[in-house]
Amino acid sequence: MGKENCSTVTEFILLGLSDAPELQVLLTLMFLLIYGVTVLANLGMTLLIHVSSGLHTPMYFFLSHLSFIDFCYSSIIVPKALANILNRDKSISFLGCMMQLYLFCSFAVTEVFLLAVMAYDRFVAICNPLLYMVTMSQKLCVGLVSCCYFCGTLCSLIHLCLTLEIPSYRSNVINHFFCDLPPLLSLACSDVTVNEVLLFIVATVNEVITIVIILPSYLFIVITILRMRSAEGRRKAFSTCASHLTAIVVFHGTILSIYCRPSSGTSGDADKVATVFYTVVIPMLNPLIYSLRNKDVKEALRKVLGSKMYS
Repeated sequence: MGKENCSTVTEFILLGLSDAPELQVLLTLMFLLIYGVTVLANLGMTLLIHVSSGLHTPMYFFLSHLSFIDFCYSSIIVPKALANILNRDKSISFLGCMMQLYLFCSFAVTEVFLLAVMAYDRFVAICNPLLYMVTMSQKLCVGLVSCCYFCGTLCSLIHLCLTLEIPSYRSNVINHFFCDLPPLLSLACSDVTVNEVLLFIVATVNEVITIVIILPSYLFIVITILRMRSAEGRRKAFSTCASHLTAIVVFHGTILSIYCRPSSGTSGDADKVATVFYTVVIPMLNPLIYSLRNKDVKEALRKVLGSKMYS
């Protein structure tokens, strides 16, 4: 692309998921419904864990942070996407785009590591139940969660700093519904090989580290469960772990399909659909998966609602 076609930008235009008028109402209703459930479920889960003494355990401590992260990075994406669907003006300022990119990357990477920490927590709970509360001390839990946030912040800072070094773009039209890094890099006039290689390396290293934690944890969990003599114990253990494993498979599957492959230079419709899953759908599903299959959460909710109605 010639230099004459390149320029600095003060704002970007987000094309969204589709420009078909007949889909606008459907997309609006879908995003509104999903985001409403996401906010209610995640904030509700976080508040319930905070006020219920019976849920003050390491597992629910991690779950409260998962709900908080899901609420945050969904809120970074969905309200702006809804505004773009409803308004003709689909612009986002350069600063707003960079902030959205930074915050989204930060919370997404934090969730990747937090899911690995939760897998380790389930491993200790099922394979070493007598030492669970000693091993997963409050100090260790706070330290693990802090490391997750630190990794997310560090990775997003690296990508943000390199993105800010891009001097000009051949277009300000982003073929996406938010400021994601791959479609943004595809518009750069300068050589962004370093950005693309680093994106691939960082995403792959994060995935490898977390999968190396998750797979052995669940391998030992399955072996331990199969050795249980009680059928009820096996059923309860499988039920508890199935929720977490479902969240892991869906989340990591979409991350691998988008970021852990060489850049194609374009953002296709398949990438948009996959991105919708982990930015919009998964933040809604996580609290539902954990709450609907969890007797402790249901019992805590009954107690809280019962005490409120009695008051």
